[in-house]
Amino acid sequence: MSTTIDLGLKFDNSYANELEGFYVSCSGAEAPTPALIKINLPLAESLGVTNDDKHELAQVFSGSQAPVGSSPLAQVYAGHQFGGFSPQLGDGRALLLGEVVDQDNKRWDVQLKGSGKTPFSRSGDGKAVLGAVLREYILSEAMHRLGIPTTRALAVVTTGEPVYRTQYLPGAVLTRVASSHIRVGTFQYFSSLDELDKVKQLADYAIARHYPELKASKQPYLDFLCAVRDKQAHLVAKWMLVGFIHGVMNTDNMTISGETIDYGPCAFMDSYDANAVFSSIDRDGRYAYSNQPVLAQWNLARLAETLLPLISSDGKEAVEKATEAVKGFWDSYHKSWLTGMKAKLGLASEVEGDLAFCEQLLESMEKQDVDFTQLFRQLAVDLESNTNTCKAYFNDPSLFLAWRELWLVRLSKDELTPIESVSLMNKVNPVYIPRNHLVERAIEAAEQDADYGPFEQLVAVLAEPYTPQKGEDDYAKPAPESFGKYTTFCGT
Repeated sequence: MSTTIDLGLKFDNSYANELEGFYVSCSGAEAPTPALIKINLPLAESLGVTNDDKHELAQVFSGSQAPVGSSPLAQVYAGHQFGGFSPQLGDGRALLLGEVVDQDNKRWDVQLKGSGKTPFSRSGDGKAVLGAVLREYILSEAMHRLGIPTTRALAVVTTGEPVYRTQYLPGAVLTRVASSHIRVGTFQYFSSLDELDKVKQLADYAIARHYPELKASKQPYLDFLCAVRDKQAHLVAKWMLVGFIHGVMNTDNMTISGETIDYGPCAFMDSYDANAVFSSIDRDGRYAYSNQPVLAQWNLARLAETLLPLISSDGKEAVEKATEAVKGFWDSYHKSWLTGMKAKLGLASEVEGDLAFCEQLLESMEKQDVDFTQLFRQLAVDLESNTNTCKAYFNDPSLFLAWRELWLVRLSKDELTPIESVSLMNKVNPVYIPRNHLVERAIEAAEQDADYGPFEQLVAVLAEPYTPQKGEDDYAKPAPESFGKYTTFCGT
């Protein structure tokens, strides 16, 4: 792979330079006829991309050529997948081009997904299909606009070759950006090999890169565990507050930076369902909506296991300290979730019993075919107009009406005025989410007709999720009955 194309990016590849043995250097496959379909111009500008030659951008973002300053590599990691441990996974279809330092001196990974085989591809082809690439672009950028920590999408390139996935589909490559791609599974890989020196090396690197304030700590590895815990608790709380189901919360899909990663079998709920599952392979509901906090803590415990020898040389003491840290997940999660839920309900003050009060609303929604996103947005409308149109969302509104009376009393005692409450609610309750049927419509048009209009329009609407947009009412509506039960799939 030549490195003659200069994107203008300021590469500083610390992972490649400091963590030998944590990756394998490799190159992307040459795409037959790469074509640039989408570049995220604001993100590209913030990273420092100055090259606007579409041909050269397509060459780089397809993996055909590496940009000047890059150091392409595939990272190695392990992971628990649906509870079963796989001792070696690694980037089977991803290629880390390197790290870029942006205009604000922040460090970002720039990674290709779908650029061909790596040493960790096993029996896979390392390629990606257009639909999955567009899906991750839509979902990850929507999450960013919703204020949820996430990897971001920089570019979409078609490769000009068909990729077989039960049928032949257009091949494509996604370029994504993240604070890093260090996962719980990265720690697990070296821990499972009893390479404590590498676990320590990785922990020191992760602390320096993501939690530099801990370098002076007297117990940096325990504090690192707690910092990751709080990041993940905050992240999952954010998911829950918008009705997002990740679908495959394996330990290799949990980053220590606290960003959402890998948009495979994910989806957003229409009707509220605590047990919502969309993934075709999650037959037992391990990663159901309501299980996400439970599994986040479970994943955190797996990280804790790898850090035990670093936390204390006394095994018993290490287990006690790590266990206490992992138990603290629930306090951190409930604090983040409750703060967010009260904002969704226009509340700012703290009152004893708030957690049960907020959970009571969700209980009233269960099995009532109530659209999660629309209800919260409509609550603000009703509060502002002194009406109660929300009851029409319920098949049986009795539990909701009882809760609503408590809510009105609670609002009357809050420190915010009704106008301030409405304003707060409208800032945190989106009008638009990536509705599953709209995502599928955009993918179908692109795959079948090379029509990217629905994709571009959906991305544009989702860029302003909290602001009603004239003429875009259909983007705020749940799927029609004809859409049927929605199922998502892993992989690209």
